[in-house]
Amino acid sequence: MLYRKVGRHGMKNLNDTTILLKLLSDQTRLRIILMLTKYRMCVCELCWILKMTQPAISKHLKKLRQAKIIDSEQSGLWTNYYISKKLSKQAITLLDHLTKLLKNDKIIKNDLKMAKVVDKTLCNFS
Repeated sequence: MLYRKVGRHGMKNLNDTTILLKLLSDQTRLRIILMLTKYRMCVCELCWILKMTQPAISKHLKKLRQAKIIDSEQSGLWTNYYISKKLSKQAITLLDHLTKLLKNDKIIKNDLKMAKVVDKTLCNFS
């Protein structure tokens, strides 16, 4: 499987690093990861910010979870996603560098601004 676990084991070799970079090479996944570095978020919040459907967001989250980059916890009706606490030092360093590199990007700034104020009342469970 392309997106095997890289979070817990770290980026110990070229293959692990390549897998992580492939995951980060998708703009949507990168946007999700950068929001999750600051906030715990549910699928509906990510859908609202990224203007994408729930199945599309869920596919991205699944790949990130399979690679152990993100994790989740249940909170009532919601599953909140966040950056895994088991992420390797190398992967954390890479995410820190990406955050600094993209801190002035208009799209990322807007995503983070919206992530700060979004709330779960946008979720529709009917």
